[in-house]
Amino acid sequence: MHILEMPSFFPPLGGLFCLDQAKALKELGHEVRILSNVQLGVTVGLKDFVTLPFGRFEEERDGVTVFQSFQRGLPKSVRYNAMRWVKTVGGMFDDYVARYGQPDILHAHCAKWGGYAAMLIGQKYHIPYVITEHMPFYNLREELGEPPTTAWQVPLLRQAYHHADMVVTVAEELINDMACYFGSDYRWTFISNIIDTRFFCHKPRLPREGRPFRFCCPAIYTQRKGYDVLLAAFDQMENQEAELHVAGLNTDSSQFAQMVERLASADHVKTHGNIDREGIRQLLYDSDALVLATRGEVQPLVLLEAMSTGLPIISTECVPKNERIEGGCTIVPVDDVQALAKAMDCQTTAPAAADGGMRLSQAVQRLASKEVVGRQLEEVLRNAIARYASGQQ
Repeated sequence: MHILEMPSFFPPLGGLFCLDQAKALKELGHEVRILSNVQLGVTVGLKDFVTLPFGRFEEERDGVTVFQSFQRGLPKSVRYNAMRWVKTVGGMFDDYVARYGQPDILHAHCAKWGGYAAMLIGQKYHIPYVITEHMPFYNLREELGEPPTTAWQVPLLRQAYHHADMVVTVAEELINDMACYFGSDYRWTFISNIIDTRFFCHKPRLPREGRPFRFCCPAIYTQRKGYDVLLAAFDQMENQEAELHVAGLNTDSSQFAQMVERLASADHVKTHGNIDREGIRQLLYDSDALVLATRGEVQPLVLLEAMSTGLPIISTECVPKNERIEGGCTIVPVDDVQALAKAMDCQTTAPAAADGGMRLSQAVQRLASKEVVGRQLEEVLRNAIARYASGQQ
């Protein structure tokens, strides 16, 4: 298959899920490229706005060709910028076809606005398109308002979903979350995002005897991640010897330090700040359990990364069903300090898995490894092409 990936977001503003999937499909022998138009803003990322290249160009990212441009947005002009972005992507596609020929299928990431652009291009060139949706409900609510809403984006995005040959969500629950805006009477399935199970590979933990039990929480410090609940729960634990190791953007800020200082257990909280990928893996290897008191997620990959190393996790009801792996995942209600404290205490007294977490790691591989997700996407794209060719749209 000749597959063109069309992300709504791409570096330096996220979008690496698209690159992961492009690499997985290319390794299966398909012709895969990425068409990316990144919206830059003056108020967010001024340095990028000024210094990143103008015009259209190609670059290689991990062996995948990216046909790239950077669009400078006008402040406070959301609708204009969005429609200009869509128009630019359409023009880039014309150039792409002149260089590489017409792809067999378009694979957009997020309906806003890659999926909408894919719909218009598909109609013009008679090409099927699939949307992989990563957009969480809380982002939609912030932009579109509480449903029901008359926001101008809603009818356009509804068209993109309903005309797609398939909508792929990273968790089944996301379809119900979005239904209040876009309905759910369209063709959909769900496939996990990819995690690097070779990098986050299984490793036995050190014996627990003679040392404190170590919890970790590698997550950016924001209200959504529930650090206020986590710290309060940690302070209420009966096990006063346990440690909590925290890492992520702004976890070394003065505001976070003030939260920790108010705890009776402050001496047992260790903050590591923003650490790189290798640092996250080492933190997981040095820990006995991960805890995340999140208030809203689509598919928190850090939980899969932890379980891929054999580490059990504790989190909230926001975690989708496909991540609730038996024997490795404890779920508590959102914003319930006492329930979280109890679950953490129980984890410190539970015996370590007899196999050192190997079965947990293998379960994650079956869900989210590059090979598994690549094959699942390949099947979805092949079926979409076949349906389109037979007129079953």
